[in-house]
Amino acid sequence: MEGFDAYSHAIASLVIFTLIVLAMSPFSALAKQGKGLAPGATPEQDYADKAYRLNRAYLNGTETLPAFLTVTVAAILAGASPFWVNLLASLALLARILMLIIHLRGTGNPHGGVRSIFYVAGWACMAVLGLMALVAAF
Repeated sequence: MEGFDAYSHAIASLVIFTLIVLAMSPFSALAKQGKGLAPGATPEQDYADKAYRLNRAYLNGTETLPAFLTVTVAAILAGASPFWVNLLASLALLARILMLIIHLRGTGNPHGGVRSIFYVAGWACMAVLGLMALVAAF
Protein backbone atom coordinates (compact mmCIF):
# COMPACT_ATOMS: atom_id res chain seq x y z
CA MET A 1 0.00 0.00 0.00
CA GLU A 2 2.92 2.28 -0.74
CA GLY A 3 0.74 4.61 -2.78
CA PHE A 4 -1.27 5.53 0.30
CA ASP A 5 1.62 6.04 2.74
CA ALA A 6 1.55 9.78 2.15
CA TYR A 7 -2.06 9.91 3.36
CA SER A 8 -1.49 8.20 6.72
CA HIS A 9 -2.93 11.06 8.80
CA ALA A 10 -6.06 11.25 6.69
CA ILE A 11 -6.57 7.49 6.87
CA ALA A 12 -6.00 7.53 10.63
CA SER A 13 -8.50 10.39 10.98
CA LEU A 14 -11.15 8.32 9.22
CA VAL A 15 -10.50 5.30 11.42
CA ILE A 16 -10.43 7.33 14.65
CA PHE A 17 -13.70 9.09 13.83
CA THR A 18 -15.31 5.76 12.94
CA LEU A 19 -14.13 4.23 16.23
CA ILE A 20 -15.52 7.21 18.15
CA VAL A 21 -18.93 6.78 16.50
CA LEU A 22 -18.85 3.04 17.17
CA ALA A 23 -17.91 3.64 20.82
CA MET A 24 -20.75 6.14 21.25
CA SER A 25 -23.39 3.71 20.02
CA PRO A 26 -23.72 1.54 23.15
CA PHE A 27 -23.51 4.56 25.45
CA SER A 28 -26.34 6.24 23.57
CA ALA A 29 -28.38 3.02 23.73
CA LEU A 30 -27.74 2.61 27.47
CA ALA A 31 -28.71 6.22 28.16
CA LYS A 32 -31.98 5.75 26.27
CA GLN A 33 -32.60 2.42 27.98
CA GLY A 34 -32.05 4.11 31.33
CA LYS A 35 -34.89 6.48 30.47
CA GLY A 36 -37.14 3.55 29.56
CA LEU A 37 -37.18 4.36 25.84
CA ALA A 38 -37.73 1.73 23.18
CA PRO A 39 -34.85 0.88 20.85
CA GLY A 40 -34.59 3.55 18.16
CA ALA A 41 -36.61 6.06 20.17
CA THR A 42 -35.29 9.56 20.68
CA PRO A 43 -35.16 11.25 24.08
CA GLU A 44 -37.25 14.38 24.53
CA GLN A 45 -35.54 17.38 22.93
CA ASP A 46 -34.17 18.95 26.08
CA TYR A 47 -30.58 20.19 25.85
CA ALA A 48 -30.31 19.96 29.64
CA ASP A 49 -30.86 16.18 29.40
CA LYS A 50 -27.57 14.29 29.09
CA ALA A 51 -29.27 11.35 27.34
CA TYR A 52 -30.63 13.71 24.69
CA ARG A 53 -27.21 15.32 24.15
CA LEU A 54 -25.48 11.93 23.95
CA ASN A 55 -28.04 10.61 21.48
CA ARG A 56 -27.86 13.80 19.39
CA ALA A 57 -24.03 13.68 19.36
CA TYR A 58 -24.12 10.03 18.29
CA LEU A 59 -26.67 10.72 15.54
CA ASN A 60 -24.67 13.72 14.37
CA GLY A 61 -21.59 11.50 14.12
CA THR A 62 -23.46 8.86 12.13
CA GLU A 63 -24.82 11.58 9.84
CA THR A 64 -21.40 13.13 9.25
CA LEU A 65 -19.29 10.00 8.90
CA PRO A 66 -20.42 9.08 5.35
CA ALA A 67 -19.61 12.56 4.03
CA PHE A 68 -16.24 12.63 5.81
CA LEU A 69 -15.40 9.19 4.48
CA THR A 70 -16.51 9.99 0.95
CA VAL A 71 -14.63 13.25 0.45
CA THR A 72 -11.47 12.01 2.16
CA VAL A 73 -11.28 8.72 0.27
CA ALA A 74 -12.13 10.50 -2.99
CA ALA A 75 -9.33 13.03 -2.40
CA ILE A 76 -6.89 10.20 -1.66
CA LEU A 77 -7.91 8.12 -4.69
CA ALA A 78 -7.80 11.15 -6.97
CA GLY A 79 -4.27 11.93 -5.78
CA ALA A 80 -4.96 15.34 -4.22
CA SER A 81 -2.09 16.95 -2.33
CA PRO A 82 -1.21 14.64 0.59
CA PHE A 83 -0.24 17.62 2.75
CA TRP A 84 -3.63 19.29 2.37
CA VAL A 85 -5.65 16.09 2.54
CA ASN A 86 -3.87 15.08 5.76
CA LEU A 87 -4.19 18.57 7.25
CA LEU A 88 -7.87 19.00 6.39
CA ALA A 89 -8.86 15.49 7.49
CA SER A 90 -6.97 15.94 10.76
CA LEU A 91 -8.58 19.35 11.36
CA ALA A 92 -12.01 17.93 10.54
CA LEU A 93 -11.42 15.16 13.08
CA LEU A 94 -10.23 17.64 15.71
CA ALA A 95 -13.27 19.85 15.11
CA ARG A 96 -15.59 16.84 15.46
CA ILE A 97 -13.92 15.72 18.69
CA LEU A 98 -14.13 19.21 20.19
CA MET A 99 -17.75 19.50 19.09
CA LEU A 100 -18.48 16.13 20.69
CA ILE A 101 -16.89 17.15 23.99
CA ILE A 102 -18.79 20.44 24.01
CA HIS A 103 -22.03 18.66 23.13
CA LEU A 104 -21.66 15.99 25.80
CA ARG A 105 -20.78 18.53 28.48
CA GLY A 106 -23.75 20.69 27.52
CA THR A 107 -21.56 23.75 27.11
CA GLY A 108 -23.17 26.73 25.46
CA ASN A 109 -26.57 27.11 23.89
CA PRO A 110 -28.50 24.50 21.92
CA HIS A 111 -28.38 26.82 18.87
CA GLY A 112 -25.31 28.67 17.73
CA GLY A 113 -22.34 29.20 19.96
CA VAL A 114 -19.07 27.37 20.26
CA ARG A 115 -20.45 23.93 19.31
CA SER A 116 -21.77 25.36 16.05
CA ILE A 117 -18.41 27.00 15.34
CA PHE A 118 -16.67 23.62 15.50
CA TYR A 119 -19.44 22.02 13.45
CA VAL A 120 -18.95 24.60 10.69
CA ALA A 121 -15.15 24.26 10.89
CA GLY A 122 -15.39 20.49 10.34
CA TRP A 123 -17.97 21.01 7.60
CA ALA A 124 -15.69 23.52 5.85
CA CYS A 125 -12.74 21.11 5.96
CA MET A 126 -14.90 18.41 4.38
CA ALA A 127 -16.21 20.81 1.71
CA VAL A 128 -12.64 21.77 0.75
CA LEU A 129 -11.64 18.09 0.68
CA GLY A 130 -14.53 17.46 -1.72
CA LEU A 131 -13.48 20.32 -3.97
CA MET A 132 -9.87 19.11 -3.92
CA ALA A 133 -11.05 15.64 -4.94
CA LEU A 134 -12.98 17.09 -7.87
CA VAL A 135 -10.06 19.23 -9.03
CA ALA A 136 -7.65 16.30 -8.72
CA ALA A 137 -10.03 14.01 -10.61
CA PHE A 138 -10.05 16.28 -13.64
